[in-house]
Amino acid sequence: MENNAQLIAQCEAQAKVWLSPAFDEETRKEVQAMLDNPDKTALIDAFYQNLEFGTGGLRGIMGAGTNRMNKYIVGMATQGFANYINKAFPGKQSAVVVGHDCRNNGRMFAETVADIFSANGIKVYLFESLRPTPEISFAIRQLGCQAGVNVTASHNPREYNGYKAYWDDGAQVLAPHDKGIIDEVNKVKIEDVKFEGNKDLIIPIGGEMDWDYIQAVKEAMVDQDVILRQKDLNIVYSPMHGTGRVIIPMALRSWGFQNIHVVPEQMVIDGNFPTVVSPNPENAEAMTLGMKLGTKLNADLVIASDPDADRLAIVCRNPKGEWEILNGNQTCMMFSWYIIANKKKLGQLKGNEFLVKTIVTTEVIAEIAKKNGVELRDCYTGFKWIANEIRISEGKQKYIGGGEESFGFLPFDKVRDKDSPASICLICEIAAWARDNGKTLYDLLMDIYAEYGFSKEVTINVVKPGKTGADEIKQMMVDFRNNPPKELGGSKICLWKDYQTLEAKKADGTVEKINMPTTSNVLQWFCEDGTKVSVRPSGTEPKIKFYTEVKDPSFKCAGCYERCTKAAEEKIEAIKKSLNL
Repeated sequence: MENNAQLIAQCEAQAKVWLSPAFDEETRKEVQAMLDNPDKTALIDAFYQNLEFGTGGLRGIMGAGTNRMNKYIVGMATQGFANYINKAFPGKQSAVVVGHDCRNNGRMFAETVADIFSANGIKVYLFESLRPTPEISFAIRQLGCQAGVNVTASHNPREYNGYKAYWDDGAQVLAPHDKGIIDEVNKVKIEDVKFEGNKDLIIPIGGEMDWDYIQAVKEAMVDQDVILRQKDLNIVYSPMHGTGRVIIPMALRSWGFQNIHVVPEQMVIDGNFPTVVSPNPENAEAMTLGMKLGTKLNADLVIASDPDADRLAIVCRNPKGEWEILNGNQTCMMFSWYIIANKKKLGQLKGNEFLVKTIVTTEVIAEIAKKNGVELRDCYTGFKWIANEIRISEGKQKYIGGGEESFGFLPFDKVRDKDSPASICLICEIAAWARDNGKTLYDLLMDIYAEYGFSKEVTINVVKPGKTGADEIKQMMVDFRNNPPKELGGSKICLWKDYQTLEAKKADGTVEKINMPTTSNVLQWFCEDGTKVSVRPSGTEPKIKFYTEVKDPSFKCAGCYERCTKAAEEKIEAIKKSLNL
């Protein structure tokens, strides 16, 4: 109880700072109401910590408070970021790109960010209206900028907004810059923020950048002839009320596809996402309207991008003609297979290519790369790590694709973040190739399983909100480290990896070092039968994630899919029991 009283006192002290004239009347009213309320839950949630730069920059619920997304927290973050840029590039006219997606307050936050950068003598290229995340990343490189900011909370629920910080390579900031920016941000007080912009330093950008970006996306194309033969492929697309609505149909047409239909209700820009419970293409529910239209139009496939158009979702038909939603591992696998197999066939592989996947993504991709003699690299979760691999091999080796299980892929190197416009164009090319060969995407997936081995992946999210939740998640990781499991669902573990100590321990007791650029709070367990479980707390949401992968060597052909899937799901239930989930 004493701790609680202490916490309330600490939050009240923080909140009272927000009653000063540095904050506008609306904010002061909201804070006063929290202070006056006998129930202190809202007050604690809004003030128990400062919203921090996690793996995805800032992300939080909108509202007043230090733990919320509002123009003051965005302002202090931007002032700190501006201070860091000015220190990192002394005596130079620095420039940044600023963009936003369809979320509520997105434009206001983006303009606030632009004002503050310009007030600090930094030139700002501000997108005239909402744009996809990958286009922001592209523009930073295209305009030779030192940094960039995108105001987005990606696929989070409607209450959220966020702030992604980028560096001069178009990727989200990594060490040492991430720590450097955080140090600068932490020094900033509200009175240090220069909110008054210098309009002479703010340059609006738009159409011409869209054109350059769409031209660049064409570099992800593998085989134009296939598209031209199958240009009438029947495609249904939804932008989920977000930023893909103009760019993606335009990009598809530029590749040669001519039969594109959009979901009209979801073409409406709306930060409240009225047609979905959550604008996350990982949730099957978000795809309902698209599938309905797909059925009506007898479409070959239904695709969607999330609000900031970095992720994609794909729905194709199974042999019964029913819609089958592909998961992120399956799409990543398909991209990897197609890029390697068809570049090989067309003589486009020179032997210096590499693919990247995250450590929690399916190991089938490793099999595909190995069998075809292409280097595969494993990296941490988050596209900044895939971008990091591109950066360290720039000019030496050719990046041909990289992705992760959470519905993100990047098929070319002009962008350094997940890219749904390029990935959607490429998956349509793959569907066109399949149709050219008398198959569907689903048939192709079955062929890949038959050749490279079947695996079923399920991510289990354990949500623990608020301060108590954050503490519970910390404790779970401590317990797993102190008392690691010996088996998972009846399978013996033969390898334990801890990315915090960068040690891999085998069943015979031998320990090897793991080669990674830095440490990370992730644990992985591998079993003798190929089962793999990875555990990590989310960097952007109040949850701990368990990524499970189960193999089944008895898979021989498409007819085995249902049986193998069912067996794998039972096995995953047993794994949950082993881990007390």
